[in-house]
Amino acid sequence: MVQYIPRVKRPGGNEAQGGHISAEPRINERIRVPEVRLVGPNGEQVGIVAINDALRLAQEADLDLVEVAPTARPPVAKLMDYGKFKYESALKARESRKNQAQTVIKEIKLRPKIDPHDYGTKKGHVERFLRQGDKVKVTIMFRGREQSRPELGFRLLQRLAGDVEELGFVEATPKQDGRNMIMVIGPHRRKSETKAERAAPREGPAPAEHPAPRVRRPPAPSAAEVRDAAEKTESEAQAGA
Repeated sequence: MVQYIPRVKRPGGNEAQGGHISAEPRINERIRVPEVRLVGPNGEQVGIVAINDALRLAQEADLDLVEVAPTARPPVAKLMDYGKFKYESALKARESRKNQAQTVIKEIKLRPKIDPHDYGTKKGHVERFLRQGDKVKVTIMFRGREQSRPELGFRLLQRLAGDVEELGFVEATPKQDGRNMIMVIGPHRRKSETKAERAAPREGPAPAEHPAPRVRRPPAPSAAEVRDAAEKTESEAQAGA
């Protein structure tokens, strides 16, 4: 539980003013309003109560009084273990940052009259980037008289977008930028999803189970063998008597 902090005053009765504005919510004795709309530790609405009564309830429950909505009229305060709340919030924030993946923009440059083999190579790079969850900035570079034929670059970009539509979508439509024409293709899958899929253990096929060795049972005795054994047992019993 957070220790109650007394109200700080300067000599002469004037409260400390100015200085750094904290982003932390006001708690306990730092809440300087006559009344608050009190919320219980389990989210139940207690109602509007005087600040002294709210502080008393917090002390009796061994909890903190935390101002969660300072701009409301009256402000909303909740009974909670503030130390535990800050610890859990820090854990959630750390986990959220861990799961976030920074978006990277890759760039591919093409010429309006690109060779078919080179186009296939460049398209392969775009597909690889999109599978990795990265955005791709495609730039068509015009030189000399090619600048008078922007439709060549536009058709090439449309062709590329159609060839990779299963992996990505056009996020920024083609636009002229000086001597270049630029288009941005975004992946259908987010990078965090791709990263999580790669981190997941790959389950291989289950190992084949070897069948248990077959036990060969002796053949069942015939009726004649059973009769002979019974007669032998009977004769031995008579001889022993």
